[in-house]
Amino acid sequence: MKTIQSHLPFKEEEVTLLEDTHTSDTYDLVVFNDDYNTFDHVINTLIKVCGHTPEQAEQCTWIIHFKGKCSVKKGYFEELAPMRQGICDRGISAEIL
Repeated sequence: MKTIQSHLPFKEEEVTLLEDTHTSDTYDLVVFNDDYNTFDHVINTLIKVCGHTPEQAEQCTWIIHFKGKCSVKKGYFEELAPMRQGICDRGISAEIL
């Protein structure tokens, strides 16, 4: 953390800034839209494979439908790889990016 002290004439205040903690070893599990899988199939897959709640899985499925893809999980490669495989085993296209 860095502390910055304002030197404005009308008000002096101490502000604490949080440094970016993003690390390059975290990834996104991205699911892509297709014309074959049903909404229910994708929703059920996200619940079973990724541990989503039904509401979270439904929201991701709508994003996949309208945007063409959605990051359904963030994490370490080792954590995401079996999830990606589970999604692909169910006929849904997914990549770790």
